[in-house]
Amino acid sequence: MKIVIRQILAALAVLAALAAPALAAPRGVPLTAEDKAAVTQAEQYLNSIQTLQSKFLQVASNGKPVGGTFYLSRPGRMRLEYDPPIRDFVVADGRFLHYWDGEMEQPSTTSIGSTLADFILRPQIRLAGDVTVTEVYRTPGVVEITLIETKDPGKGALTLVFEDRPFQLRKWRVMDAQGLTTEVALLNPRQGVQLDPDLFIFREPARRRDLFR
Repeated sequence: MKIVIRQILAALAVLAALAAPALAAPRGVPLTAEDKAAVTQAEQYLNSIQTLQSKFLQVASNGKPVGGTFYLSRPGRMRLEYDPPIRDFVVADGRFLHYWDGEMEQPSTTSIGSTLADFILRPQIRLAGDVTVTEVYRTPGVVEITLIETKDPGKGALTLVFEDRPFQLRKWRVMDAQGLTTEVALLNPRQGVQLDPDLFIFREPARRRDLFR
């Protein structure tokens, strides 16, 4: 489905930008001591994750939802696959990120360092340096932390949304340079689960056209 492909590529583009080398930080509203404490708590939580599995619901700016399953094994490995009939999936294997376009029935590959994985799959996650926290927003039971790329804040923004009791990641929102937003909500995430290493090995599915030869 082309809409899913665009959502994936838009999300990876913004998150890749958030992993770029740091230059001068943009000016913004100074964080309060309470804000800084929330950022530190978020860093500690993210770095505590070794493995995580969760169903997810992804909603693009057009309001169309799609579901799937998210697998994370830090550092270096991730899998994101969509529920049928969508056949797209993404695999980070520790060195490369592979994307399977289920409609075109073809793969594409890039280095982890230029993608989402360079932010989420780092051995040590820091919400500083190459990213800048622009806002910490609280509502009852929820903490939202918004990040931009330090060297080029106009490329987009990532907002991490945490439950505060217990403190855990529940969703993220990616806003691109055009202001279009994609939101991914984690449904019943399970941390510390044992994951099959084969999940993080990219294998091309059987092509549908080959099945009818």
